[in-house]
Amino acid sequence: MEKNEQIKLEELKILEETYRGAVPQLKFDSVFELLVAVILSAQCTDKRVNEVTKILFPLADTPEKILLLGQSKLEEIIKPCGYFRAKAKYIFESAQILIDNYGGEVPSDFDELIKLPGVGRKTANVVTSVAFKTPAIAVDTHVFRLANRMKLAEGSTPLEVELGLQKIIPREKWSDAHHWLIWHGREICKARNPKCKDCPLSKICPSSTI
Repeated sequence: MEKNEQIKLEELKILEETYRGAVPQLKFDSVFELLVAVILSAQCTDKRVNEVTKILFPLADTPEKILLLGQSKLEEIIKPCGYFRAKAKYIFESAQILIDNYGGEVPSDFDELIKLPGVGRKTANVVTSVAFKTPAIAVDTHVFRLANRMKLAEGSTPLEVELGLQKIIPREKWSDAHHWLIWHGREICKARNPKCKDCPLSKICPSSTI
């Protein structure tokens, strides 16, 4: 085994020990609520999304209720999440497609999910992983940054990083590893001024400043 690979495996071991049992921060009670929350989370914090969905979901927590709510009212409610017009359009159009083509249910198949407006690989991976327990690695800004910074899987695109992580992480741990990386990115390995002195990976991380 090459030294670089040994370091990657040790990094993953420490992450697992540190963040074992980590779960999504988004609040939801159904697959549709999860889909909406993940669409809203683009360029927005999970904390802010939870504040918005706390208002939205009691009013509209199904595709049918989203359509009854109307796109203008939806825009008004989700405005704090940013890019609210585009997100409202995606959610509204997706609700209609789910009713027309899937009996109002969110499909479990990745290829079907990415056909929905506003649903890319990251969103589809989160939904299949969290809601349907299918191993997946969703590459958000945290995962992308950490994978490159820690040299776990270097790449210039989210897809390159996703494929790289799939090679080094056992498939049965893909979904869990996604959460380890997210929480480490939030708590320690921040985009600006990472807390290397507080990092359990500081002795082996290639980008450590100590």
